[in-house]
Amino acid sequence: MTVLSEEAAKNVQAWLEGPYDIDTKDAIRKMMVVNVPETENAFYSYLSFGTGGMRGLMGIGPNRMNLYTVRQTTRGLADYLKKAFPKTPLKVVIGFDSRNNSKMFAQEAARVLAAASIQAFIFKELRPTPLVSFACRHLGCHAGIMITASHNPPEYNGYKVYWADGGQVLPPHDKGILAEIEKVRAKPNPVPVTPEQDPFIQEIGKEVDEAYLAAIKPLSLWPDMNKSTFLVMYSPLHGTGGTLMPQALLQYGFENVKYVKEQMIADGSFPTAHVPNPEDKGALKMGIEAMLQKSCNIFLATDPDADRLGAVVNHKDEAVILTGNQIAALLAEWILLRLKEQDKMPAHPTLVKTIVTSPLIEKIAREYGASIAEVLTGFKYIAQKMNEWEKDPDHQFIFGCEESYGYLYGTYARDKDGILCGCLLAEIAWYFKRKGKTLVDALEDLWKRYGYFEESTSTCIFSETKSGRDKMAEVMKSLRTKPPETFGEYKCILFEDLLTKQFKGDPKLRVGESLPQSDVLIFTLEGNSKIIVRPSGTEPKVKIYYMLTAATEGQDLTQVKIATKNKSDQLKRIMKDIVG
Repeated sequence: MTVLSEEAAKNVQAWLEGPYDIDTKDAIRKMMVVNVPETENAFYSYLSFGTGGMRGLMGIGPNRMNLYTVRQTTRGLADYLKKAFPKTPLKVVIGFDSRNNSKMFAQEAARVLAAASIQAFIFKELRPTPLVSFACRHLGCHAGIMITASHNPPEYNGYKVYWADGGQVLPPHDKGILAEIEKVRAKPNPVPVTPEQDPFIQEIGKEVDEAYLAAIKPLSLWPDMNKSTFLVMYSPLHGTGGTLMPQALLQYGFENVKYVKEQMIADGSFPTAHVPNPEDKGALKMGIEAMLQKSCNIFLATDPDADRLGAVVNHKDEAVILTGNQIAALLAEWILLRLKEQDKMPAHPTLVKTIVTSPLIEKIAREYGASIAEVLTGFKYIAQKMNEWEKDPDHQFIFGCEESYGYLYGTYARDKDGILCGCLLAEIAWYFKRKGKTLVDALEDLWKRYGYFEESTSTCIFSETKSGRDKMAEVMKSLRTKPPETFGEYKCILFEDLLTKQFKGDPKLRVGESLPQSDVLIFTLEGNSKIIVRPSGTEPKVKIYYMLTAATEGQDLTQVKIATKNKSDQLKRIMKDIVG
């Protein structure tokens, strides 16, 4: 017979005796009878709040996204803002995506803020995440909230928190907010809320859209050029991108844009893309078919909150899916080249990439005299660098990227932006079409110039349960305490544990000493190869990154690609055996 853990039983009792509605209490009692394991998973802990916010399954209980966890989190944020900005009239902007309950959660957050006498600006309709980051700065807000679970399956939702600079919250603010949330959770009284019609709640219309579009317009790589003959296919994957991408592409001169009609419908069940992620081939299937059928030159897709961008190239009537690293490399090369050609390169240009993003970005940066900074995984760390450099004469931010399909050009926002970068990538593809080439040809030009770079990932997925989370921790502990010294025929010449700050091997190759502590393991191998392992901060999975480099000068590129791919596949098989 399954019984609840002590912590789950304690939280169940707190909810049954606490300020929760009758229907919720009845549902808890029923759950305890018909599904004890689900009761355990929903109540054994609180939904974790970390850098950036929280994300989880929707449902009843403290470990789920629901009205009560949203209220508690928002009240904790409100209390922390009052401490951080004493005697200041506070303002917070709130956005939401197409997910089930997103609008309701956003409205509930506004009601909590209003009850705390904080001005809440809430978007009238769903809008992309980058617009919330932009609005934080544009409206002079002290914080921002975005209700989204990004590219997760339909069962999830989330709560992103932005600071006054437009970047997701980082230490010490994340810990300060969490401390206030815990105080709210401990109180026996319900979180105060106002009616939806309250003077402290103000809806945002299209005025912020127009300001955003005006901010990204000057970033065009080839402004005022005729791009009307270039055919673009686009899909927002049932998300928010459809609210701004059409206007943005038209503003950039793309008059001939086709749409995956079924996926233009905002729908939190994601009926044609159950995993609404531009990394997922299944999510792109419908758009690829439409692109080929209508002979479009490129297919662009954004995830539900439109901060990530995926792309598929129509190369000789075949669909070629670009990776996030490849898109980042094309954007980096052409942004820097156009700045140089237009004599707009700043004195000290700087690019930022995460440690799991292709080393090709560094090669490109050096070619144009730009410096490069590496940060931990997560765009919030790129935003942190941007904020550090705002008044630094030795660094001018140009471009930031992460392999998971996130990119930003310019400083109008502090988060990745699939809308702007979709327009930029379309411009680069248009430029190469004029030369009789595609983005596939453009990539091969880069490889011939800088060397061949192949990056891929594999994922260990665990159940969204307490035991699943425990197993994930065991995998990381095993790799950390007994790191492999060889991977097949390849010797590990450097092992870096960024959590314990332990380093074994060649000190000249270290990248982790200057980075903050983080649950990341880096294995540098002989032969220009690297394997990086990290657990997801929001999902029960461990991601493994494989990064390989090969010289191409005087080599047949096709043969180099085959040999590198074979090596990558070999390392994946070895890693699968090690992880089990």
